[in-house]
Parts: sequence; structure tokens; C-alpha cells
Amino acid sequence: MADQPRTAGPHYGSSHGTSYGGLPYGSTNESNTSIYNNSASRQTVKFITAVTIGISLLLLAGLIFTGTVIGLIVATPLLVIFSPILVPAMFVLFLVTSGFLFSGSCGVAAIAVLTWIYNYVSGNHPAGADTLDYAKGYLADKARDVKERAKDYGSYAQGKFQEAAQGAY
Repeated sequence: MADQPRTAGPHYGSSHGTSYGGLPYGSTNESNTSIYNNSASRQTVKFITAVTIGISLLLLAGLIFTGTVIGLIVATPLLVIFSPILVPAMFVLFLVTSGFLFSGSCGVAAIAVLTWIYNYVSGNHPAGADTLDYAKGYLADKARDVKERAKDYGSYAQGKFQEAAQGAY
């Protein structure tokens, strides 16, 4: 395409920035090679920067690891000497912390339940109120059925007792 001559168009020769063959109009090959050189040098700078930062972070990680190992070497004899005190202390600390967390969560749950009950009683119908109403109606129906069955069984048993009493005389 670069070998083909340009055809006259509405913007030929104007400074509107028309392009031909991917190159800006009016630019030469010499100026475009400096753009490509700039991008290559920019990539080189990016690579060098990334390598420098990577090496610095790797060095920092090595120093932190070395410090951790030295700290463990120094602290291990102290941990062995004080373990009869530290192990029960950590156990007690764990139990106290878990107790506080459990009691706090039970308090939050109690507040949530009391808030739900207050909203339900005041008629705001919180989430799950319809299910509770359905369950209440279902239990009332079952209780009524049990009451009727007990009444029927009571009258049946009373009739049997009367028959047995009449047969004994």
C-alpha cells in the first residue's frame, strides 16, 4: 500500500490529520522510527523498573524470613522454660475470650428476638410473621382435633365402664 500513489480526495493536502497507510499525514518514515524506538526504550525502562522492584521485594522477604527464624531461635528456649505457665494461661485466655464472645452473641440474639416480638405484637408483621400465624393456626387445629378425640375416647371409655358395671350386677 505504501507504494501506491495517493488519490485526490476532499481532504488531500489539508491539515485535518487524514492518515494514509497507518501513518499520520505529512509524517515521514524517519520520524516514525523514533516513535518505535521510544516504545522499545519505554518497554526496556518498564522491564528494568519491574526487575528492580521485584529484586527489592524479594530481598525484603528474605530479610523478614531471616528475622523470623532468628526470633524463633531466641524465643524457643524462653517458650520451653515458661511453657508450664504460658500453656494454662493461653487456655484460660481462650476460654475467657470464647465465653465473652458467646455471651455477647447470645445478648445480640436476645435483643433481635425481643425486637421481633415487639414488632409482631405491635402489628408491624416482621419477616416470618405469616409463617408464625400459619403454624399457630395449624397447632390450634391439631389441638382441637386432639381435644375432640379425647372427648370421644372418654365417652367411649365411660360407656364401656357402664357396660362392665351393669354386667357385674
